Amino acid sequence: MKFRNLFFALGLLLSFSCKTPTDVYKIEGRNVNITDSLQADAAIERFVKPYREHINKDLDSILGYAVDTYSKSDGHLNTAIGNLMADIVYEESDPVFFKRTGEHIDFVLLNHGGIRSIISKGPISKRTAYEIMPFENSIVVSKLPGAQVQELLEYLSKAKRAHPISKLKILLDKEGKVIESAINDQPIDFTKTYNIATNDYLINGGDGMDFFKGSEAVIILDYKIRNALTNYFMKTDTINPVADDRFIQLQD
Repeated sequence: MKFRNLFFALGLLLSFSCKTPTDVYKIEGRNVNITDSLQADAAIERFVKPYREHINKDLDSILGYAVDTYSKSDGHLNTAIGNLMADIVYEESDPVFFKRTGEHIDFVLLNHGGIRSIISKGPISKRTAYEIMPFENSIVVSKLPGAQVQELLEYLSKAKRAHPISKLKILLDKEGKVIESAINDQPIDFTKTYNIATNDYLINGGDGMDFFKGSEAVIILDYKIRNALTNYFMKTDTINPVADDRFIQLQD
């Protein structure tokens, strides 16, 4: 594989003048093609090798077991892997949020595109968590007014995509309109403000989720989603998530 157009500085000219205190910088550069033919530095390889082996050993340590293979393409409005991911974020972050605020998270909303890998049937390792969530996304909690929660429901009904949710239920009619919605099995009160766990990408309007810009407050938990996955896998012997009725559409 070739990595082209790697730009780097070749020279830096610094001039001083007795009369003029202004520094003059001159930067020159050129494009260099990097190919697999470049030889590795043996000294660097010897230095890096023990660290690489330690990291790989840590990543490949077995944490649990998956009874099947799970993919984000397995369902329409909700998927087993998406449900698992949202449920993990709720289970792992709610105690952190409660300890800080004395309040609980009401529901979770993540993004379908944030799931970057399948979970394969068989052993689950820390590497599994890194493959599912290779990004540095962290969990944040939005205090979202009811009006924006209504926008959130409308967004999901129009997107018709399996964005992972937990503790939230949505029922669409045949035309795709929301006819029922609930949080923790209770009808949504659109005069209230709800605590919604999401990630630091979506809170800024990522994936077009502009309703989060109406947050009354945002609480940063300093807790990466990947770490939440790892912590859950470490204490869960076997995972067997399923697609369920948390987000469905009537067909008749």
